Amino acid sequence: MSTLGERLLIYGANGYTGELVARRALERGLRPTLAGRSAVGVAAVSRRLGLPSCVVSLDDGPGLDAALAGRAAVLHCAGPFSRTSRPMAEACLRTGVHYLDITGEIAVFEGLARRDGEAQAAGVMLLPGVGFDVVPSDCLAAHLGRRLPSATRLELAIRAVGRASRGTATTAVEGMGKGGAVRREGKIVPAPLGRLTRRVDFGRGPVDTLAIPWGDVSTAYHSTGIPNITVYAYMPSPVIAMLRLGGGLVPILGARAVQELLGGLVRRQPAGPSDEERARALTLLWGEVSDDQGRRVVARLRTPETYTLTAMTAVLIAEKVLSGQWAAGFQTPSRVYGPDLILEVEGVERVDL
Repeated sequence: MSTLGERLLIYGANGYTGELVARRALERGLRPTLAGRSAVGVAAVSRRLGLPSCVVSLDDGPGLDAALAGRAAVLHCAGPFSRTSRPMAEACLRTGVHYLDITGEIAVFEGLARRDGEAQAAGVMLLPGVGFDVVPSDCLAAHLGRRLPSATRLELAIRAVGRASRGTATTAVEGMGKGGAVRREGKIVPAPLGRLTRRVDFGRGPVDTLAIPWGDVSTAYHSTGIPNITVYAYMPSPVIAMLRLGGGLVPILGARAVQELLGGLVRRQPAGPSDEERARALTLLWGEVSDDQGRRVVARLRTPETYTLTAMTAVLIAEKVLSGQWAAGFQTPSRVYGPDLILEVEGVERVDL
C-alpha cells in the first residue's frame, strides 16, 4: 500500500453514518477501503466515492483477517455494536490492527475494557466511541476533571438538535428493555428510566433533562477516575412525565413481539437526516464536577450536528492513528489525545463557567 490513507478499512461504509465517515475521509485526502457484508450496498458507495471495496461478513473469521491484512486500523461503523463489536475486535487482536468504532453502548465499552491486557500484549489499541458517542462528552468530562482534580461527582447533559438515523434508532429500540444506568462509587448500577431528572442550562435557559444510559457512564470513569457519574439528555417535559409514569413498561418494551414491532417502524424511516438538515442542526453539551468539600466547576460545549461531528471526529482520530499516534490497550479519546482533542474540530466552542 502506497499511502497511509490506504491502510484504513471502513467497515459498514454502506450504512448511513459509515458513508458519511467515508465521505469525510475522502475530503481529507484519505483513500480507505470500504467494506461491509452487503455486496450491493458496498459496491454502490464504492462507485459513488471512487474508492476500493471488499465484501466480508463479521462471522467469517478468515475473511476478516484477509480484509485486515496490511491495514493499520479499522474504523468500524456497523452497529448495533452489542452484536458486531466482538468479532471485529477479535480479528484486530489476531491481525495486529488498531480498532476504532462509533459505539455509544455501555456494555461494548466495558467489554472492550476487559480486553485491555490482550490488547496491550498484541500491541493493539482498542478505542471505541470515536464519534459523537463519546468524543465531545469524554473530552468535556476530562476537561472538568482537569479543572477540579478532587472531583468525586460528574454530571453531563446533552441536547442534540436534529433527527436520529435508522441505525441509532435501532440501537435505542434494542436498549429500551434494559432500563437506565449510572455509576455509583465506581460501579455501574441500574437506574429506572424517568426517575432521575435535572434542570440544565445549555446556554439558552434552564430546561428539563432525564438521566439516560449514555456511554460516558463507562468511559468517563476510565478517563477521569471520578466514581459517581450521571448523564442526562434533554427531552420535552411531556416525554419525561410519560417515562416517569411508565417505568414499569421497561420489561414489556424488551419483549420480543414489541421489539419486532418497534424495529419494523424504525426500518420504514429514512436512513438519516439530509445534508441540509445536518447543516442546520447543532449539539449542546453541559458538564459539572463537584467534590466532597463543596467545590464545583461547570463548562459547556457547542458542536456541529451529531452525525456531522461523528464523521469529523472519527476521521480525525483515524488520521492520528495512521500517523503513529496511538497507545496499546483499551483507551478512551481523551485518555489518548487529551481533553482538548475536541477543540481540533472546526465549529466547536468550549466555555468555562
